[in-house]
Amino acid sequence: MPEPMIEENPLAPELIVDRWFNTGMPLALAALCGQVVLLHAFQMLCPGCVTHGTPQAEKAHRMFAGAGLRVIGLHTVFEHHAAMTPVALEAFIHEFKLTFPIGVDRPAGDGPIPLTMQAYGMRGTPTMILIGRNGRIRHHGFGVEDDMAVGARIAAALRDPAD
Repeated sequence: MPEPMIEENPLAPELIVDRWFNTGMPLALAALCGQVVLLHAFQMLCPGCVTHGTPQAEKAHRMFAGAGLRVIGLHTVFEHHAAMTPVALEAFIHEFKLTFPIGVDRPAGDGPIPLTMQAYGMRGTPTMILIGRNGRIRHHGFGVEDDMAVGARIAAALRDPAD
């Protein structure tokens, strides 16, 4: 059976979020058109997220905010559902001093994989998705990614006016 064709640089699906933290109003990717967006999907109990992915997202938020990057966190719970409550997430955000907006991925009614995670075809956490100014996915990474490589990708996206 032939492998399915995967569109190169597809349009980023809209976020399906039940609750937001660190923002006064819900965010929508459609409203961020023209900006570069770094979507950081994580879980509080994911070791790679806690030690690397989430601190990396916070660094990117602090370093590139003035250059036009929008960092959005997505707490996407696909295991240990009972332990990862909104109260626990609020404490996590406070303890780790996270300042970028964070949305809670909407649970699927028929399985453990949340809706935004499904829409993006994420394999787990941490996942980093870089979305260009045109709303298309420039990079879809899974696992721990090198800080220098991430910085280079962000810089290239910010530099690209035609994107």
